[in-house]
Amino acid sequence: MSGVVVITGGGRGIGAATARLAAERGYAVCISYLRDKPSADAVVNDIRHGGGTAVAVAGDVAAEADVLRLFETSDRELGPLSALVNNAGVVLGQSRVEAMSAARLQRMFATNVLGAFLCAREAVRRMSTRHGGNGGAIVNVSSGAARLGSPGEYVDYAASKGAIDTLTLGLAREVAEEGIRVNCVRPGFVHTDIHASGGEPNRIERLRAGIPMKRGGEPEEVARAVLWLLSPEASYSTGAILDVTGGR
Repeated sequence: MSGVVVITGGGRGIGAATARLAAERGYAVCISYLRDKPSADAVVNDIRHGGGTAVAVAGDVAAEADVLRLFETSDRELGPLSALVNNAGVVLGQSRVEAMSAARLQRMFATNVLGAFLCAREAVRRMSTRHGGNGGAIVNVSSGAARLGSPGEYVDYAASKGAIDTLTLGLAREVAEEGIRVNCVRPGFVHTDIHASGGEPNRIERLRAGIPMKRGGEPEEVARAVLWLLSPEASYSTGAILDVTGGR
């Protein structure tokens, strides 16, 4: 495998694991991050120390100007795009729906849905044979919450990830004849700091009895699924949603 991959939210968690594995598999990697420059720099440095090529670009995927700058930087620094991992997302504090403010909902859907659409748009403009590209692959990172709804905790987050599932299905069919495969990985309870962002760092411990494998997942386990879907081994897979949930 080789080429150029843009990974949004690539400084931490699943995004960072995916960036490191993509570099090991031969990709030049461009990651985006919102605020945590030290973590993003650590990923880039790890890749470079391993002999790979990587750049990090600060920006908010919900801001169109930042998305344009991300892809323009990747074009300039790394060359023609061949893959996108739509990973950036936000989880806010646990809440019932009746307590959610409009500001919270706007932030949730701006980051998790609008951001994914904007990045997918820029990737298609570059990779589609309709626009003179050479084809490529997109993997969207959804969540098992899209199937479960996360009642009493994160219904807004679950709904935003349901939109990602639908984006995957629709876009896959839209660009299938243009050399682009679009697939989705749907992680379950994975050991990242996203749970702390929601106000419960030990959430997996509370819920793991309900996971058939009786444990949380590791970011690297999700990254391997992402890289498989990007790879030629998945050449006849598009519009697929792959659950990485320990059976839940």
